[in-house]
Amino acid sequence: MTDKLCSSEINGQAIEYILQGEQSKTLVVFAHGAGANMHHEFMEAVATGLSQTGVQVLRFNFLYMQANMQDGKRRPPDRAPKLLNHFQQVLQQVLAQNKQQTLAVENIILMGKSMGGRMSATLMTPELGEMAKVELVPEFSEFAKLIKGVICLGYPFVPLKGGEPRLAPVNDCTVPLLVMQGERDKFGGKEELPQWPLNKSIEIQWIKDGDHSFKPRKSSGTTLEANLQTCIQQCQHFINAHIN
Repeated sequence: MTDKLCSSEINGQAIEYILQGEQSKTLVVFAHGAGANMHHEFMEAVATGLSQTGVQVLRFNFLYMQANMQDGKRRPPDRAPKLLNHFQQVLQQVLAQNKQQTLAVENIILMGKSMGGRMSATLMTPELGEMAKVELVPEFSEFAKLIKGVICLGYPFVPLKGGEPRLAPVNDCTVPLLVMQGERDKFGGKEELPQWPLNKSIEIQWIKDGDHSFKPRKSSGTTLEANLQTCIQQCQHFINAHIN
């Protein structure tokens, strides 16, 4: 099994990513959350587990996180338009590698942890082209045709400081969407979600007693390892149901 740390450049912008798994027709592009980079143990565990199911997984860092890793400073996330523009550049790189025949991708699944899931869903909404400072790349329609679904791991429905739930990205997503959510997630758990007008097409799978990182309490009768395995299995079922 390959596990490569790679760096490339698209339109003068450096892109750092990790590619796991043997060459496959299906590629999962996995975006990190606001505070943890692509090397975080959660990201590594899920990516490794999925890559063992026959798909390839590409993890990448958003630009602010690349900068954090380079100089050790802790920056907050960039605004959504900058995150989305970089996400598009990562997908441009996938197309470029397809043309170079270093990848053989026919199906793409966008997946993200927390903020990364929100950006994954937003990328596949009709409103994307209308967002201020978001520039659709020329190849957008080309890679959009390959995107068969979105997976959100711990979707940040509400800010911790409170406010209206962020429903538009998941409700307006134009491809099948799976939300894997911890039952105790402070950003939206099992008690809160039924109160919100969520699109009935969204598939929601609950992680037993999980917090935002799917970690359960010791008294729950389950473990983090078991919850991560459940997450990987549910993602595999979703992927198999929606790829060619």
